[in-house]
Amino acid sequence: MSTAIVLAGNPNSGKTTLFYELTGARQHVGNYPGVTVDKKQGTCVGDSGKFNIVDLPGTYSLTAYSLEEVVARDFLVNEKPSMIVNIVDASNLERNLYLSVQFMEMGIPVTIALNMMDVAKKRGIRIDIEKLSRLLNVPVVPTVARSGEGKKELLQTIAANVNGNVEPLTISYGRDMDTALDEMEEIIQASGFLTEKYRARWTAVKYLENDSQVIESGQKEDRAVALQLEKIVEKVTTHLAATLDAHPEGIIADQRYGFINSILKQNVIKFFQDKNRLQLSDKIDKVVTNRFLGPIIMVAILMGLYKFTFTYSEIPIGWFENFFGWIGGMADSALPDGFLKSLVISGIIDGVGGVLGFVPLIMFMFLGIAFLEDSGYLARMAFMLDRVFRMFGLHGSSVMAFIVSGGIAGGCAVPGVMAARTLKSPKERLATLLTVPFMNCGAKLPVFALLVAAFFAENEATVMLLITMISWMGALLVAWALRSTIIKGKATPFVMELPPYRMPTFKGILIHTWERTWQYIKKAGTVILGVSIILWAMMTFPGLDETKTKVFENQRTVIISQAGATILKDIENFEQDNLKVTHQLSAQALAVKQSLTQVDFDEAHAGLKNSIAGRIGSFLEGITKFAGFDWRTNIALVGGFAAKEVVVSTLGTAYSIGEVDPEETGSLSKRLKSAKGWGPLTAFSLIIFTIFYAPCFVTVVCIAKEAGSWKWAAFSVVFNTVLAFGLSVLFYQVGSIVLT
Repeated sequence: MSTAIVLAGNPNSGKTTLFYELTGARQHVGNYPGVTVDKKQGTCVGDSGKFNIVDLPGTYSLTAYSLEEVVARDFLVNEKPSMIVNIVDASNLERNLYLSVQFMEMGIPVTIALNMMDVAKKRGIRIDIEKLSRLLNVPVVPTVARSGEGKKELLQTIAANVNGNVEPLTISYGRDMDTALDEMEEIIQASGFLTEKYRARWTAVKYLENDSQVIESGQKEDRAVALQLEKIVEKVTTHLAATLDAHPEGIIADQRYGFINSILKQNVIKFFQDKNRLQLSDKIDKVVTNRFLGPIIMVAILMGLYKFTFTYSEIPIGWFENFFGWIGGMADSALPDGFLKSLVISGIIDGVGGVLGFVPLIMFMFLGIAFLEDSGYLARMAFMLDRVFRMFGLHGSSVMAFIVSGGIAGGCAVPGVMAARTLKSPKERLATLLTVPFMNCGAKLPVFALLVAAFFAENEATVMLLITMISWMGALLVAWALRSTIIKGKATPFVMELPPYRMPTFKGILIHTWERTWQYIKKAGTVILGVSIILWAMMTFPGLDETKTKVFENQRTVIISQAGATILKDIENFEQDNLKVTHQLSAQALAVKQSLTQVDFDEAHAGLKNSIAGRIGSFLEGITKFAGFDWRTNIALVGGFAAKEVVVSTLGTAYSIGEVDPEETGSLSKRLKSAKGWGPLTAFSLIIFTIFYAPCFVTVVCIAKEAGSWKWAAFSVVFNTVLAFGLSVLFYQVGSIVLT
C-alpha cells in the first residue's frame, strides 16, 4: 500500500522540480475541486517504498489570503497526509522557514528538504544541518532538486519518519496574545468548536490572524461560540492598538520570525563570503532591470522568442499539414459521397486538424516561455512592468496575472483570472479581472499564427510582437478608463522577491513544455472536436431544397452533353491517375473539368450559405462588413465565443465545405490567401477583433465567480465585443481609405 506525501513550499523554491525528479513519468495533472489551480499528483517507487506524491501550489503562508493558500490548507486539513515534505530554499532560509513554522504549528509530520544547496554554497553560505534539525525537532535533508542530489536520502528519511506522532509547535506571541489564546483555546476545547478539522490552539491563532475562511466556518459551526471568540479578538486588538500601535496579525508574524531568528543565530548559518557583496543575480539585475535598458532588453527578448518560434516551427507545421492532408485524402478515397464523408473530412479532419496543425508552433512557444520562467526572467518582467501598471491604475501583482493569461503568448485567461485573487484591493482585482482576457492566450495563438502565415509571412516575428504590444496597450488603456470612472479607488503598495537567476535544466524545460502542449492537444481532441461537429452540422443542414439542387444538376447535364465522349473519357482517366502524371488533360478537357468544378463549388457555397450557420453569418454580415468580415468569418467568430481555437477549426470547416478540391487549394492559410475578400487589411482587422472580443465561456464563468456577480461577467462579454468591433471597423475603414 502506498503512502500519501505532500510537497509544499514557497514559489521558486524548487518544489515542482523535486516533484518531477521524484515522480518522473508516473504523474498526472488535474484541478482541485471547484477551482482551476493545478493539482499535480504522481507516484514515487524506490528502495524506501512506494509513495503517492501531491505537489501543493506554491505559497508563502497558510492564512487564507490567496487561492493557492486556501487550496494548500484545505488539502492538508481534509486529506490529512502522512507527511509534509517542506521544500526550503537554503539560500533564503529565514523567509522560507516561515511556512515551515506554520506547518509545525498544525501538528502534521514535517520533513524539511533543504534545497538549492548549490546556490547557497556559491553565495558562501554554510548550514549546520544537524543543529538545524535538532533545534527545529524535525528531519532536515540537504538536496539539489535540479540534479537529483539528496533524493535517495530524502526518501529514506520520509520512510523512517512517516506517520510519526508529533507535538504541534507552540510559539509564545507575548503576554497579551498568549492570555487571549489560552482563553480562546479553553472555550474551543470545551465546546468542541471546529475540533474535528483543526487543533484548538491553531483555530485560536487563525481567529487572531483574522483568517476569513476559518471565521466563516466558525459562524456556520456555532454562532454563539464564534461570537465569544470574536469578542476576545476585538478586545485584544483594541488593547494592542492602544498600547503598542500594532495588530494581532503583525505580532504573530513578528514572533514567528523571532522564533526563526533565535534558531539561526545559534551558529546554524555561517557566511564564508561578505554577505553584503553583490551576487551574480544582483549584478545581472543592475542591467536587466535598469530603468532605460530593461524595457529595450525585454522587447528584444520577446522579439527573439517569436523569431525562434516561427523559424523552427515552420518545417514541423508543414509536416502536420501534409499529414492531415494525407489523412483527408485517404478518407476522400475510402468513404462514399454523403454526410458521413463530409463530417469526417470537413467537420473533423479539417476542423480539428486545423487546430492540431499548430501544435509545433505552440510547443516551441511554450519551450521559450518555460526557459524564461525557469531562468527567473519572468519575475523580472513583473518587477519592471509594475512601474507601468501603476500609471494605469493597476497593481504590480496584476502583472503575473497578465503573463499567466498569455501576456507573452500561449497562456490561459482562466488561471489568469484566478491569479487576480492575490490582489487585496477589490477595485484593483476587478480591473485586473476585466482586462486579463485581452492577453494573447494559447487559444488565440492559432488564429494569429494562421493569419500571420497567410498574409504577413515575411515579417512573422515583427507582426507577433506588434500583436503583443497591441494587446498590452489595449488592456492598460481599458484598465485606466475603468479605474478613472466606474471602479475608482486608491492604489496599494507592491512588494515582491526576485528569485536568483538559474540555468534551466533540459529535463525541467521539456516537462513544462510537454505539460502545457498536452493540455492544448487534449482541448483540441475534446472541446474543439465537439464544437467542430456541432458547427459542421449547423453549416450542413438544412441544405438546398430540391428545386435549387435540380438547377445545379441541369448545369452539369448541359456541360457533360456538350463535352463529348472523348473529352469525358480523358477526364475520367486523369482522375483515376493518383499521381496525375500518366494522363495529361487537353485544353478542351481542362476547360470542361474547370466548368464542372465551378458548378460543384457554387452548389457547395449555396448549401453552406443556406445552412443554419450560413443564415446567422449572412444576417450579421450587414453590420460586420464594415470591419471587413464576410458571413463565413462571422460563423467562425460566433463559434469563438465557446473557445477561441474554434475560430480556426470553423474557418477550416467552412472553407473545406466551400472548396471541392482540397488537394488543389492546399492548407487553410493558402485557401484564405486566395479567397475572395481576404487580404492583409481584412486579416489584421480580424486579428484586432480576436484580441479584444468576448472571453471564452469558461473565462466568463470564472470572472462571475471571482467578481461575485454575473453583472461583471456580462459587462466583460458586451463591453469587450463592442470595443473589439469598434476598433476593427476603425482600422478597416481608415486602412481602406489610405490604400485607395
